[in-house]
Amino acid sequence: GKPKGVLVPHSNVTRLFAATQSMFHFNNQDVWTLFHSYAFDFSVWELWGALLYGGTLIIVPYFVSRSPKTFYELLGNQGVTVLNQTPSAFRQLIQIEEQGICSDLNLRLVIFGGEALEFQSLKPWFERHGDKYPQLVNMYGITETTVHVTYRHLTKADLNKTGSVIGIPIPDLQAYILGPSLQLIPIGVPGELYIFGAG
Repeated sequence: GKPKGVLVPHSNVTRLFAATQSMFHFNNQDVWTLFHSYAFDFSVWELWGALLYGGTLIIVPYFVSRSPKTFYELLGNQGVTVLNQTPSAFRQLIQIEEQGICSDLNLRLVIFGGEALEFQSLKPWFERHGDKYPQLVNMYGITETTVHVTYRHLTKADLNKTGSVIGIPIPDLQAYILGPSLQLIPIGVPGELYIFGAG
């Protein structure tokens, strides 16, 4: 759709983490990576997720971010617990494991964002790791809404879904599908996604 000009104050970052803390339980034992460019809104989540809760932030060198094997090894060597990835980047990590390259990973959360997630791409991961630990989470959002709007904890059952299921709004936001006259429309009828709330 057409982007809307929206002021994004710093308070929206603290609001985002306050709203999601009950879902993720971030803490000072967590180790995060700053994998993405600081010009990409996903980096706001990575940077402040670590710093607001007293965790450790591993700044991933550019050349490491471009080598899935080296990045996979970094995850194990640094004991990363919270990994934020676009689905396409995570697919490359899955391929590393399929090549027989495995490290002892300490991940407790893998959070997807930035692009549509094809659930079938997670099949090899679920076959190797199951769907309980680490927990995989699909999140949707855009810069204007301060990084994340919705979340969905993923399970093996999601492999049977089509499209990119984005889940439900985080606790302090609402999402509505509206028609051309801004009226609520029924399930199955195309419309535009409208986000409401403090984000």
